[in-house]
Amino acid sequence: MKLPITREKAIEILKSQNPEEFDLIHYLMSEAVMKEVAKLIGEDENYYGMLGLLHDIDWTLTKNEVSTHLSKAPEILRSLGFDEEFIEIVLSHGYGFRELPELKDKARTRKIEWALAASETLTGLIYAYALMRGKRISDMEVKGLKKKFKDKAFATGCDREIIKEIEQTGLSLDQLFEVGIVGIKKIKDEIGLG
Repeated sequence: MKLPITREKAIEILKSQNPEEFDLIHYLMSEAVMKEVAKLIGEDENYYGMLGLLHDIDWTLTKNEVSTHLSKAPEILRSLGFDEEFIEIVLSHGYGFRELPELKDKARTRKIEWALAASETLTGLIYAYALMRGKRISDMEVKGLKKKFKDKAFATGCDREIIKEIEQTGLSLDQLFEVGIVGIKKIKDEIGLG
């Protein structure tokens, strides 16, 4: 699938919005996990990666008024040359959120939508677990991450039900955890983990 901009250009655009450090880390982690998911299910890694990288493209501009999140994304993505399908997939990660009036009554229906929602949500759990481990991801294992997933008091902002949507793609939770750790390990230096 052809993308209208390069990864470098996408990062440049995200950085030009002056995001908080953690927001940029989240975008990079989402990209890393999506690429690994794509590899596992035989999809286009660059396309999946770009979805992960740009899924919150308007977050810096809308986070002070959460109800407007994803309202500016279509316009920004169109101006960069992305097609309506890419834009719809980006919007789909906001489906079901009652804070987003335009999207709260919609539901994800496609493998690529479930993959994006589950992957970008999982990044919060992995990052929180890495911080708890002294910012270490290099020796993180699925078993430990699974334990944290089951502990509802840990990383309470990570919606476990959304992470479980990965199962609708044909992957298991364990497979998502595995590729999530693998993907983020590959960029650990870039995001300040060890």
